[in-house]
Amino acid sequence: MTDVAELYARHRLPLTRLAVAMLGDLASAEDAVQEVFVKLWSRAELLEKVASPSAYLRTAVVNRARSVQRRRKTEREYRALFVPDVEPAEATAMVPLEYREVAVAVRELPMRQREVLALRYWADLSEADIAQTLGITRGTVKSAASRGMRTLTERLKN
Repeated sequence: MTDVAELYARHRLPLTRLAVAMLGDLASAEDAVQEVFVKLWSRAELLEKVASPSAYLRTAVVNRARSVQRRRKTEREYRALFVPDVEPAEATAMVPLEYREVAVAVRELPMRQREVLALRYWADLSEADIAQTLGITRGTVKSAASRGMRTLTERLKN
């Protein structure tokens, strides 16, 4: 049986980077990864049935990030109109303008394109691994990546 603490030590940072790419901020990404490991800790016997713990963890983090994104969307829909949507000063002061522009453009992509690009360029996964992680076909991965990159290129040209 694979030890949860060993998996945590080995996979926490790459999973957090993946979650940051999908969610856009470190605090939410760390929370998502922690929640996945807490659930896994309470059900450690599950690891005996899993062929690839790293693929299982990656899929769990993607699913958790999707849940966070859905919750954020619901919150935005019900947010009062007069509440300004402003980033904290620390976030804008610490990140160069070019990176902020890219992060904003990525956040504006449809969820599937954002997920595919995050898994491809931040998690460095193959098309087959992305398809397995997201539960989609390789063709869908290719088209989502192509559309996402085309959209980013158009938005960032200006």
